[in-house]
Amino acid sequence: MQTLIIALLLAWVLGFFAPQAQKGLRSLFERRPAAIWAFPFLLTAIFSVSAQLAGAFSLKLALLALAYTLAPVFCTAGGTDFLAILLLWLPLEFAAGASLVPRSAQGFLHSVAYGIAILLALVLFIGYRPLPGMKYNLPRHARDLWLPLAAFVILAPILAALGIALGFIPPPHLPVKTVRSMAGALGVIFAGTALPEEILFRSLIQNLLMLRFGANVRTLLAAAFLFGCAHLDNGPQPLPNWRYMILATVAGIAYGKVFERAASVTSSALLHMLVDWTKHFFF
Repeated sequence: MQTLIIALLLAWVLGFFAPQAQKGLRSLFERRPAAIWAFPFLLTAIFSVSAQLAGAFSLKLALLALAYTLAPVFCTAGGTDFLAILLLWLPLEFAAGASLVPRSAQGFLHSVAYGIAILLALVLFIGYRPLPGMKYNLPRHARDLWLPLAAFVILAPILAALGIALGFIPPPHLPVKTVRSMAGALGVIFAGTALPEEILFRSLIQNLLMLRFGANVRTLLAAAFLFGCAHLDNGPQPLPNWRYMILATVAGIAYGKVFERAASVTSSALLHMLVDWTKHFFF
């Protein structure tokens, strides 16, 4: 049942790639703007059912989830888009409410919360208050597919050399997993890590900076630095993990440049996926 919930959330996120789904969502809010207030309650209900299945439900946790989903809606309705994005991201980044959840259920509920956050972001910025430049669509040109491949050829040796020099990763080794498991991991990494992070850091954060300050080097570096800082609390090294921050910032520059030049956020997500996949199996 837990796998089914994750699959349904993922299907909902991917479903918004369809132009008709985006058009229908915008049409809903044009006719009934107040409908946006139903989404925090719907998403909180999904989270609460998930918590119940995981044996972690409590009224305090449900109210926290409701506050978490309501706050970005209030901000977006008030025109403070960047604050809305921060309120979607930072509570997850700092594991807000983790003390209310048994350790055995934390991984599952964090995944559910992550899915809910991405869904709410898409509902807000595709439908309720459309944000130009999100590029939340499937690849439109051949360039959208070869750009991430070309960038990977350039980026991978740089990250490998820098990662080894910093002591973040060991020298490369041959993979020990089967070809089948390695191939299957591509989809898992794309859907579970690469695409959600690219929606947040490229479609939303970098895009907002570009709309405000223009598509220039300073904007690119600022977005990449924020992406790098988001990895300070990630292992396996001691926290704050400055090694990971440096590597993620360098990677973020490449992801951001691909996002700028491509017509789809899936391009930077594909590059992100290739980098994470290579690190996982070869380092």
